Amino acid sequence: MSETANNFDVIVLGGGAAGLMCAATAGARGRRVLVLEGSNKVGKKILMSGGGRCNFTNLHCAPEHFISSNANFCISALSRYTQWDFIALVEQHGIAYHEKTLGQLFCDHSSKDILAMLESECHEAGVEIVTDCKITSVTREESFLVNGSGNHYSAESLVIATGGLSIPKMGASDLGYQLARQFGLQVLSTRAGLVPFTFSGAQHDLTARLSGLSLHAELSTDDGRGFVEDILFTHRGLSGPAALQLSSYWSPGDDLHLNLLPEQNAEDLLLKAKANQPKVLLRTLLSEVLPRALVLELQQLWWPEHSETRLTEMPDDVLRAIALQLHDWTLKPAATEGYRTAEVTLGGIDTHELSSKTMECKRQPGLYCIGEVVDVTGHLGGFNFQWAWSSGQAAGQAV
Repeated sequence: MSETANNFDVIVLGGGAAGLMCAATAGARGRRVLVLEGSNKVGKKILMSGGGRCNFTNLHCAPEHFISSNANFCISALSRYTQWDFIALVEQHGIAYHEKTLGQLFCDHSSKDILAMLESECHEAGVEIVTDCKITSVTREESFLVNGSGNHYSAESLVIATGGLSIPKMGASDLGYQLARQFGLQVLSTRAGLVPFTFSGAQHDLTARLSGLSLHAELSTDDGRGFVEDILFTHRGLSGPAALQLSSYWSPGDDLHLNLLPEQNAEDLLLKAKANQPKVLLRTLLSEVLPRALVLELQQLWWPEHSETRLTEMPDDVLRAIALQLHDWTLKPAATEGYRTAEVTLGGIDTHELSSKTMECKRQPGLYCIGEVVDVTGHLGGFNFQWAWSSGQAAGQAV
């Protein structure tokens, strides 16, 4: 490449959801855009998401579904490029989709449809994409100078869209945080979010025995933050939507509180059964509302001495105590599975450093930060993709 061929208006570091959205938007405005991606293919996380179907947005997208130390920051971008705007783009490209549950929209066919749409938008806008580009340095003189894999590029505007630390096997790195610090930006501590819990000791052994079993339940933290969705017992601990959601609010050392009957009154259930079905065993009764394998484990934990006792012979106070445990089974995770399986990274570049309208750094004009690298994290269910589209669009309109 000649030196002039390496001069662009905008360089986007990262070919993920936010980066491609930003590049296509800026390119459509006539900006000369280059996307530099470190791995061998853009959009890898898009391809693997939603079990290969890509949960690309959520019908109920709203600021309360996002976590940030600056709670109001996401409002501007989300309100100016909404889920309906992205759905319109999906429909324009003829991509078939469906609502799975709780407003979550998935492709009927494949995540490849969403990536192909973004690549098509970039192609139409004249965006240049370079993969397998390992960034070795970024400096700023009159413009931003980027060295990567032996090539030198320059641009007036630089967009950090490098993602977080989650799923390192997909090529995740801390490049974005390094660059932010290099340019004097505050970076908040990061940790894994939307990630399964792990247990140790007897609780680990119990979850391992129940591995593969799922049920609808409520999981909450000590401070009362909770989610009513499915949980899944694994050979290491707890997963499933309720567990993944709660992991973003859990702090190491805290307990979890599992309500196995969130839509029933367990005390009423047990005492009425004692009156109406006096000869029934407690495990038989509970096996009507909970998986039998789980009931047998609970029997060993909570009423082993009454395992063969008919309900009529069980004292009311024992039944009330068991009812309380059914609504508040206290578990203590050892940890989470960490970035290895986390869907997102919590924390990141402090949003107080950025314009909520344009994603531009207040102290570094021409430098923009979007997507997961920023301290905005969505709930499970398409919200993180919507943040990628909205923040990417905001920067793409401004660069």
